[in-house]
Amino acid sequence: MDESPSTDLPDLSAFLQATGFVVEEQSGTRVSGFVTLGPGHHTPWGVVHGGVYATIVESAASIGASAAVLDRGQFAVGLHNSTDFLRSSSGGRARVVAEPIQQGRTQQLWLVTITDEASGKDLARGQLRLQNVPLPAG
Repeated sequence: MDESPSTDLPDLSAFLQATGFVVEEQSGTRVSGFVTLGPGHHTPWGVVHGGVYATIVESAASIGASAAVLDRGQFAVGLHNSTDFLRSSSGGRARVVAEPIQQGRTQQLWLVTITDEASGKDLARGQLRLQNVPLPAG
C-alpha cells in the first residue's frame, strides 16, 4: 500500500461549494474563477455578507498556496486573513483572482481581488498569510 502523499489537490469542500465560488484556473502562481452573488449571500439588509468575500479570499489563496508546495509533500494553512470590503453589492457575477505576493520556504502571502464583472469595480480585496505544513499521513 502506497503511503506517499497525493499529488492532486482535493475537491472543494461543501462549505466552499456553498459560496458558489467556481475555480477555473489553479496553479501555484495563480487561481482564478468567479462567483455569482445573489440573495443566498445576503445579509438581512439585502447586500452581500462580508463573510462570503472573506471565505473566498481564504479559499482562493489556500488553493494556490497549497498547489505551490504540493510537490514538497506540503499544503498551506491560513494564518491571517485581512479582507477589505470596498463596496456593497446586491448581486451579480464577480471575478476572483489570487496571486502570490511572496512565497517562501515556510510561509506565503497572497493577494486576492474580487471584482464586479458588470462594472469592473472591486468589491473586496484581501491578503492571506499562510504557513506551509506537511500533508497529513494517510
